[in-house]
Amino acid sequence: MLADGRSDDTVSIFMEKLLKPLRDQIDELDGQIVALLNRRAQVAQEVGRVKNKSDAPIFRPDREAQVLRGIAERNPGPLGDAALQTIYREIMSACRALEKKMIIAYLGPAGTFSEQAAYRSFGMSVEAMPCPSIDAVFRAVEAGTADFGVVPVENSTEGAINRTLDLLMQTPLTISSEVSIPIQHNLMTQNGKMDGVHTICAHSQALAQCQGWLNQHFPNIPRQAVSSNAEAARMASEDGKVAAIAGEIASKRYGLQVVNANIQDEPQNRTRFAVIGRKETEPTGKDQTSLLLSVQNKAGAVYSMLEPLEKYGVSMTRLESRPARTGNWEYYFFVDIEGHVREDKIKQALSELKDRVVYFKVLGSYPI
Repeated sequence: MLADGRSDDTVSIFMEKLLKPLRDQIDELDGQIVALLNRRAQVAQEVGRVKNKSDAPIFRPDREAQVLRGIAERNPGPLGDAALQTIYREIMSACRALEKKMIIAYLGPAGTFSEQAAYRSFGMSVEAMPCPSIDAVFRAVEAGTADFGVVPVENSTEGAINRTLDLLMQTPLTISSEVSIPIQHNLMTQNGKMDGVHTICAHSQALAQCQGWLNQHFPNIPRQAVSSNAEAARMASEDGKVAAIAGEIASKRYGLQVVNANIQDEPQNRTRFAVIGRKETEPTGKDQTSLLLSVQNKAGAVYSMLEPLEKYGVSMTRLESRPARTGNWEYYFFVDIEGHVREDKIKQALSELKDRVVYFKVLGSYPI
């Protein structure tokens, strides 16, 4: 009996009367959504048949970026733009899979942030292929074993991923899109408790990114660096005396319980990943171009290299140097600029820039 004299059964019946018409509306709307999704899939299949006649690519990062931007522009709410774009990314992924289930290579093992980046880029309706190294990701895409690859480029706290930069110098592949993933480290064990734990395992970079938190909360538990956070999660799943630091995807994959979430010292820590493929991406109106450049080792060479960008009003968003390994203190420069190589001002700027450097390579133009 409630304070106002009504019985629990009376309240339950009253609530059901209020909820039933709302639930009926949801059921009706769900039916309409299912019908519309299947109509969309049928049109997508027709698009696939047209593409097959001209050998056009199944995945068009430029087209999908335009669709997602359009969804945000037309969104009246209450769903947020990010939530709606996540839903549509999965819709597009499922529709693509009706044509062909793409194979996406990534730096494994399963349960890493690289796997998360692969699904963030392509949706869940793909075959994710873990590779033992960044080199193996490049080889898989170059050989056609995988349709695309996802590789880490830089971390907001640890800096550039040098092996990726080295391989971008050598590969015939192009960057077709990018994705930035928030790096949220979780401490996890079999039962969600630290009782009896004698070792905390993680990749060396994750241990460095959580050093302050670990020093404060578990200073006396030894830490062990392993090949990846996913490997740490696997070890923890097999040994109750081991705690792992890894992302949420690893906790789900290996059946672990989170002891503490978001233990990274830098809350804004993110890793940027590049999607590498064999075809160039079309302009979308909001693009970025990545360049690889080298200049002679003389005074004013870097200034001269960048001067055409200022001349034509091209914004540079990133400048990263990498030793050329010649022993002569020469460097390669990785440069990101706003715009697509097919835009007139970009063409003009790069034409002049090319004459001022000893090495020039466009790594890709892709949607921001």
